[in-house]
Amino acid sequence: MSLRPAASPTLIGSVQRALRLMEAAAEHPYGATAKQLARRAQLPLSTTYHLLRTLVHEGYLRRDHGQYVPGDAPLGRAAVPGSDPSQWLSKVALELDAAVYHALYLDGEVRLTHAVPGPSHASVEEDVPFGASAHAHAIGQCLLSQLDGTSRRKHLDRHPPVPLTRNTMTEPETVLSRLARARRGEPVHESEEYATGTVCAALPITIGAIPSTIAFSLPVTESHRLHSTAQRLKARSEQTLTSLSFTVTG
Repeated sequence: MSLRPAASPTLIGSVQRALRLMEAAAEHPYGATAKQLARRAQLPLSTTYHLLRTLVHEGYLRRDHGQYVPGDAPLGRAAVPGSDPSQWLSKVALELDAAVYHALYLDGEVRLTHAVPGPSHASVEEDVPFGASAHAHAIGQCLLSQLDGTSRRKHLDRHPPVPLTRNTMTEPETVLSRLARARRGEPVHESEEYATGTVCAALPITIGAIPSTIAFSLPVTESHRLHSTAQRLKARSEQTLTSLSFTVTG
């Protein structure tokens, strides 16, 4: 009587690949491009596009401005536990009485994902694109400070520092020195470097391996609140951001 080995379970490759994409998307609750998800899931880009269309159609993912985020279907919601990020940021803006922002550093560029006005303060007008002026605002400085020295220098080569106000630092070596001095996990502050009449602070956070930040701005007439409000934001983040798949670096 011969013994046969137990049959291996039947595996459906397309389901495995779709689940890998869902896992990749869960690591980027604020969105990732198809190319980023393909790299993370180790899938061909053509296959990724086919699967993404299906996942979006079924509600497991949602496409927003060219990026994919967990959707409204149960599995999609489970990928990002807790409140909707925009709702959370709106609550923070109300608590801090400040305009609040979230931004990422993706594919070598600063990308603003949310800008939420406060109850009595509008968000800063993006007169000069944030991506081209990272040297001047706290959002960009915070994101660049999370990179290695070579990546910082390459960014400044792509986007040479230019004066936006009389307070803007424009000497590349001075900017790089300032970024190198940023303390890990601590807020970055700037005063009227991007926009005259505005002060800003940004807190470094981590979403997967992507440099990210939560920031707020205030009118310069309330600059006395800058440091204390930054510490309130840090404390608030440490208490609650884990429920949004956030972790404060430090």
